[in-house]
Amino acid sequence: MGSHDNPHLERGIAFKIEGRYEEAITEFKLLLSEDPNSSDGHHQLGLVYGFIGLFDESLEELRHAVTLAPTRVDMRNDLALTYSMLGMYDEAKQEFEEVLRRDPSNKRALESIAFLTEPS
Repeated sequence: MGSHDNPHLERGIAFKIEGRYEEAITEFKLLLSEDPNSSDGHHQLGLVYGFIGLFDESLEELRHAVTLAPTRVDMRNDLALTYSMLGMYDEAKQEFEEVLRRDPSNKRALESIAFLTEPS
């Protein structure tokens, strides 16, 4: 693993926390230009895109992150939550189910899937 010791990733996350999204995007893109297969880079970039309303780009990056790191349930949860936010409930449910297959007691997924499967 060890991708958390990348300075671009660390700076990008710090910018993201401060709400400096343009600067965060720049850092994550620099990270991905050096390491195109950084699942953390795609994950973080996808989250920031979601924050600023670039939802197609957000989904694309989050899907890419999940493809690169299929065992990371945090990334899959974020993808599912983004689907859910965009009203793509079937896709969301599918991802939450996959999270629970890998991590049956995942609180976030359990709560979200209960909400999604509630009769309206």
